[in-house]
Amino acid sequence: MIPRVLLADDHPVYRDGLSMMLASTGDVDVVGTAADGEEAVALAAELRPHVVVMDLRMPRLDGVKATQRIVTERPETGVLVLTMHEDDESVFAAMLAGARGYLLKGADQTEILRAITAVASGEVIFGPALAGRVTRYFARLVTAQPPREMPFPQLTAREREVLDLIAAGLSNQRIAERLFLAPKTVRNNVSNVFAKLQVADRAQAIVQAREAGLGH
Repeated sequence: MIPRVLLADDHPVYRDGLSMMLASTGDVDVVGTAADGEEAVALAAELRPHVVVMDLRMPRLDGVKATQRIVTERPETGVLVLTMHEDDESVFAAMLAGARGYLLKGADQTEILRAITAVASGEVIFGPALAGRVTRYFARLVTAQPPREMPFPQLTAREREVLDLIAAGLSNQRIAERLFLAPKTVRNNVSNVFAKLQVADRAQAIVQAREAGLGH
C-alpha cells in the first residue's frame, strides 16, 4: 500500500518542491498541501491521509496545536514533523501533541521517504540529530519512575496493537489499512483478542481496553 500524504508548510517554495520531489518517487501519494495549521486540520479530515508531514511554525494555527487536533480527531493518521527547529521545547511539545516522527529540514529524500513509510506503518522515528537526545530523555523518565505492568499480558504485541486500535474506534478495514495488514489477518487477530479477553463482542473488548488505558 502506497502511503497517502498531506503536506503542511507555510513556505510555498519548500512545500511545492517537497510535493514534486515526493510525487516523483512513486513511493508516496501526495493527496494535498496546506499553507497553515487550520487548513491542515481541515484537509486531514477531508482527505484522510495516512501521514501528515507538518511544519511547526505556521500562521493561524501552529504545527503543535494542529498535530494535537489531527491525532485527536483521526488517531489513525500519523504526523511527521519536518521543521528547521531542533530545540528541546519544540521536539517534546510535538511529541506530547502526538507526533510520531520528527525530522529537520536538512534531511535528504531517502531519509524523508523512510520516515514517512515508518510513520505510516505505526512506528516512531526521529532524525539522527535528535534520536540520541530523545532516547536519553526517556531513559531518565524510566529510571525515575517504577515500571508499570503491561496490560493484557496474555496478548501478543500485535494483538495488543490491534486491541488498542479497536479501543480507538477503528473498524477492521481501517485497522488493516493502518497496520498494512491483510483484512483476514486482522480478523484472525481480533478473534484471538476476543477469545483471550473472554468477551463476546467488540463493545465488551472496548470497555476492557479503555479501562486499561488503551485507545487514547
